[in-house]
Parts: sequence; C-alpha cells; structure tokens
Amino acid sequence: MRRPGTPLFLAKSGYRRRRLHDAARLVPVFGVFLLFLPILWAPGETEARDTASDGIYLFGIWAGLIWAAAVLAPRLRQTTQSDPDLERDGRDRG
Repeated sequence: MRRPGTPLFLAKSGYRRRRLHDAARLVPVFGVFLLFLPILWAPGETEARDTASDGIYLFGIWAGLIWAAAVLAPRLRQTTQSDPDLERDGRDRG
C-alpha cells in the first residue's frame, strides 16, 4: 500500500522546472504562428490590405513576446542556478 502524501512520479519542483523550460521553448513557436496569422485573414471591403490594423496587431504581438520573455527569463535563471543537474546549455540531463 502506498503511503499518503508521497508523489506518484516526480517531485513538484522538478516537474515545474521542466514545464517552465517547455513553456520557454514554445514561446517562439507560438510567436511565429501569431505573426503569420494576418496572412490568413480575409481582406476587408476593399481589395487592399488594411495596413494600420495589421501594423498595430504585429506591434502588439511583438510587445507580447517581449513581455513573455521578460517574465520567463528570471524564473529560468533561478531554476538554472539552483539546480546542479542542468547542463550549461540549459537542457536536462535525464
């Protein structure tokens, strides 16, 4: 019988660290998808593209990606410094 309170698979800190690294890897992929999304939009009432709204959208995505990197970077630095099992390039050994 399993003791109550023991983790099933991983320690919470290791699991959270891995998910944080996964999120950092997905930010550029998500950003590329969002940057190419205006290509799929249907044109407005005219045949010409509405560059003003597209420009605002692209600037907003760009600012959002910078914000996501700024939020993730300190947390990644903390987990890298506190975990001796991480290699220099930031990948898990195991």
